[in-house]
Amino acid sequence: MLKNQVVLDARKRAISFLEKAHIVLTEKEKDEMEVADFGLNELEQTGLQLVVYCNTERCCAKEIILFPKQTCPEHRHPAIEVEAGKEETFRCRWGTVYLYVEGERTAQPKATPPVGRKSFYTVWHEIILNPGEQYTLFPNTLHWFQAGQEGAVISEFSTKSRDELDVFTDPYIKRVAE
Repeated sequence: MLKNQVVLDARKRAISFLEKAHIVLTEKEKDEMEVADFGLNELEQTGLQLVVYCNTERCCAKEIILFPKQTCPEHRHPAIEVEAGKEETFRCRWGTVYLYVEGERTAQPKATPPVGRKSFYTVWHEIILNPGEQYTLFPNTLHWFQAGQEGAVISEFSTKSRDELDVFTDPYIKRVAE
């Protein structure tokens, strides 16, 4: 579990990244920003900062803030009961995002998995997103992403989000803090 000061520092840093992207948050949104280390306690390598604007039965809108070279680990959004699983579109607002999905392996990918976790990264078809570019992931698509050298801000638009039900390749990950 992350220490309170680590969370406060990460929020402050993430807010500075949002300011670079010209994204304004309310004080309540700043205070409720999630800082996720996926239970690994290596936030700078594996983690993300997240602001949820809305998450209804039909749609979800979020901002994902990544520090330099910070990685959101490989996962998928499976079908849940009668729903197909989450469909999401990532739109890069600031920085560079290296997104990896199923498909033909990129010969020389730009991102590198966090130290000691390479075996948990299995998809290597690279999509590079720069500000203003976007990519849509369909339900149950295995994917992971990493910020470039300066970090990144990503807007996510999706169907209902159920982060606690995401399936991660790395068995040590806990999406929801205990």
